[in-house]
Amino acid sequence: MSEINVTPFVDVMLVLLIIFMVAAPLLTVGVPIDLPETQAKALNAETKPLTISVNDEGVVSLQESEVPVDEVVAKLKAIATNGYDERIYVRADKTADYGTVIKVMALISSAGFKKIGLVTLQEQQ
Repeated sequence: MSEINVTPFVDVMLVLLIIFMVAAPLLTVGVPIDLPETQAKALNAETKPLTISVNDEGVVSLQESEVPVDEVVAKLKAIATNGYDERIYVRADKTADYGTVIKVMALISSAGFKKIGLVTLQEQQ
C-alpha cells in the first residue's frame, strides 16, 4: 500500500495556525504608554513617522528601543530617510515628567528637525 495519510499533518497545521493567530497581536505592542486625551482630530499620514516615547519613569525610546536622552539626535539623524523634513511624533505618558518631555523636544528641534508633533488619544465623551 503506497498511500500517505495526511490527517496528522493537517491536525498539526491547524494547531500551528491557532497558535500564530493568538500570538501575532501580542508581537505588535511597542512601548506601553498611557497617553492623555484631547479633542483634536486624527491626522492622515501617508508615511509612517518616527516616534519617540517617554514613559512615566522618564525612559526615552526611539521606535521600540530604549535610547539615552543624549543619543536621541544622533540616532534620529541616522534613521531619518527624509533628512530634516522627517515627521517625528513624541508620545509621552500623561504622568511623565514635563521637563524630560520638553528636553527631548528641544534636543530634536535644535538638531534641525521641524516637523515635531505630540501624540494624544481622542477624548471619549
